[in-house]
Amino acid sequence: MTLSPTPRPLVVLDCDSTTIQDEVIELLADAAGTREQVTEVTERAMRGELDFAESLRERVATLAGVPESVFEETYRRVRPTPGIHELVAEVHARGGKVGVVSGGFHEVLDPLAQDLHLDYWRANRLEVADGKLTGRLTGPIIDAQAKADALREWAAAEGIHWGSTVAIGDGANDLKMMEVAALSVGFNAKPVVTDFADVAIEDDLRRAIPLLDRLLETP
Repeated sequence: MTLSPTPRPLVVLDCDSTTIQDEVIELLADAAGTREQVTEVTERAMRGELDFAESLRERVATLAGVPESVFEETYRRVRPTPGIHELVAEVHARGGKVGVVSGGFHEVLDPLAQDLHLDYWRANRLEVADGKLTGRLTGPIIDAQAKADALREWAAAEGIHWGSTVAIGDGANDLKMMEVAALSVGFNAKPVVTDFADVAIEDDLRRAIPLLDRLLETP
């Protein structure tokens, strides 16, 4: 009997409160003195009560005037989620790829991607002028549809079959990419995500590693 080869997985994660323990917009808001205002809007958006793009613009507007040195300062405060290094290593050991797609910001995700040895990453960009944040975004907004599109794009680029795709997230903005993945995993997720996901896990991303074996069952 010839055994089927182990599938090469593509695992795509949300960033804030999934790949990392923090919400980067809230860390940035600390520098602007708007943390409380931003946190309330973030929570409503994560529960699906607000349009993501609208809520993002509202939160980013509070950052106007903050010096761009805030990016380096913020990255030093970022805490990778327990188990993320092990999950990335396991996916790579299986010949697969790991991507992070974020409603947060490239200015913090870029160094994180290097440190975690990610294969793909995508996020929003903050506009800077004269060394300070303008309170506006530049380029396309990475919303729920953009997250789903990224998963499809990266799978196609790697020649990875749909049946070997995994999406991991925690908020309403992750639902569309979870819908298109073969396996959807809620991580410390909001109720709307836990109810939708194929599997819900908490606290440690190493708990996602055994789930990769489920991909073996997909034709």
